[in-house]
Amino acid sequence: MKTWITADTHFGHNNIIKYCDRPFFSVWDMDETLIRNWNRIVASNDVVYHLGDFSLKKSVDEYLSQLNGQIKLVPGGHDYWIRHVDLEEYKGKVEILPLYKTISVLRKKVVLCHYPMLSWDSSFHGSIHLHGHTHGKLPDLGRRADVGVDCNNFDPFDLEGIIENLMFLNGEK
Repeated sequence: MKTWITADTHFGHNNIIKYCDRPFFSVWDMDETLIRNWNRIVASNDVVYHLGDFSLKKSVDEYLSQLNGQIKLVPGGHDYWIRHVDLEEYKGKVEILPLYKTISVLRKKVVLCHYPMLSWDSSFHGSIHLHGHTHGKLPDLGRRADVGVDCNNFDPFDLEGIIENLMFLNGEK
């Protein structure tokens, strides 16, 4: 079992192609590419932390039924669908997390939130902050990184890999 992290898939959101200059001809093309990329690396027993803006649509069945892994979602500003679905139906497939979640990875405190922060829990003591929302348009700050699909060729990131990379860049390995 591996753990992955991503954000800002924006399934079903046609205008995101223009807003973020995504290289897709249509929302169908974007959705199919995101699903194919996700399933190419995420196995059925893997965990994927998704840091918000999963989909703008009220119905997400067509996406959740096709994606591998268990999704742990930190909601973003466009995740209105959460209010319109019976989450019991997705038990075991989707877990909705708080808007701000702290986890431990490689004995390192990691703060997850859809939105980037300048300061976060233990930020002055070596913790790491992973976020989405900015679509790669905001520079990473040492221990803060955007993990959205726009920053990784529309693939999820390997969670341990990105933590190791940030630790290396900060002289910890």
